[in-house]
Amino acid sequence: MDTTFALPALAPGAQSGRTVVVTGANSGLGLVTARTFAAAGAHVVLAVRDHDRGQRAAQTLPGSVEVRELDLADLASVRRFADGWGRRIDILINNAGVANVPQRRTADGFELQMGTNHLGHFALTNALLPHLTDRVVTVASNAHKAAALDLDDLNWQRRPYRRGAAYAQSKLANLLFTLELQRRLTEADSPVRALAAHPGAASTDLNRHLGPVMSAVAATVGRFVTQSEEAGAEPTLWAATAELPGGSYAGPDGRGEQRGHPTLVGRTPAASDPALARDLWRVSENLTGAVWRPPHRTGTAG
Repeated sequence: MDTTFALPALAPGAQSGRTVVVTGANSGLGLVTARTFAAAGAHVVLAVRDHDRGQRAAQTLPGSVEVRELDLADLASVRRFADGWGRRIDILINNAGVANVPQRRTADGFELQMGTNHLGHFALTNALLPHLTDRVVTVASNAHKAAALDLDDLNWQRRPYRRGAAYAQSKLANLLFTLELQRRLTEADSPVRALAAHPGAASTDLNRHLGPVMSAVAATVGRFVTQSEEAGAEPTLWAATAELPGGSYAGPDGRGEQRGHPTLVGRTPAASDPALARDLWRVSENLTGAVWRPPHRTGTAG
């Protein structure tokens, strides 16, 4: 983590006795997030699609860690992960994601980016909510600013597929999910909070599917605007540990929110639309079969 950024909640030992689940924790921002929490004393669960890669990543981390298989592009895998859970979770970090991929489908027939980035996390969060005590942080993106959400065709079955638009739509869905989740938590008088964060222009392998031309452009421009994975993870870590209101959206404080230290950032009117958020929740429930169950007051559901 950038040594100029520090939170008392991430000091050595500050997270002792707490459990943090991080999806996509075997590389990139997820691995940095997992390492930071483990160094702070938390028991960290690496929820990863490739168990062997997860084990290799776990061997590089300090403290108490475990690896559990989770494929967000397969609702059966999400159910297996959640059904096997029988203890408290303090923080859930919905970090895993795919970006700008060619048109592909999940095991359940969803467009891959919507299925992984939103629907998989939607099902996972709902399944784990009874065990949660503190907060859910979902990693979004300022790509949401270019998005329009088509609730009648979330999975690009009727529209000509555009990979960038599909990614942007999935990131808008992340913010709307956070908005509606926080509304439901507040209505249930739950202390659990839902927040979102974006890393700015972080140097990760998320955009490996851009293609040769755009990859070359990104590499050239990236030298001037991108920040490290460690810096890119800061907004997520801040959202996960700072005393922030539920529904907050964190991102870098620099020009264009490309780099810098965490601050509260804005979102588009569409990403702030409570009616659209409720409608997306309804559609997501219908697609995934997820059932809303608010966290238990004690957070110790077995």
